Amino acid sequence: MKAFVAAALALLASACGSGVPGPVPLDTRTDACAECRMAVSSGRFASQIVAPGEEPRFFDDLGCLAAYLGTRSTVPPRAVAYVADHRSGEWVTLASAVFTRVPGLETPMGSHVVAHASAASRDGDPDVQGGSAVDVRAFFKRALPDGS
Repeated sequence: MKAFVAAALALLASACGSGVPGPVPLDTRTDACAECRMAVSSGRFASQIVAPGEEPRFFDDLGCLAAYLGTRSTVPPRAVAYVADHRSGEWVTLASAVFTRVPGLETPMGSHVVAHASAASRDGDPDVQGGSAVDVRAFFKRALPDGS
């Protein structure tokens, strides 16, 4: 019992820490988009907003994340937005990602925009050849959650 209490207290202490919250694993069997309510069926197009003390909000298309942010006057304090690198599936902060619009690439809700962790990851992704760079501030049209 003492070990259980100690483990629970350690978990609680780490959850209440002052650091920037990290990304949460996506479950494509149960997670729904916070904007359109469709199932988040592909991690390659997914994004999420995480904030201390709140449930993560997942999105199935970068267009849904942009719409969600565009209709909210505020986001939770210390919230961080993460996007999936389309090539690798790894989570990266929205603020550090590079974005590409690929008209011929079907995304879940038709934004045709994908993210990558870096220009090198983008250049190694055959799905985005012929795409054009997207200005993140213009696409999201607001201050972005970055955990600061």
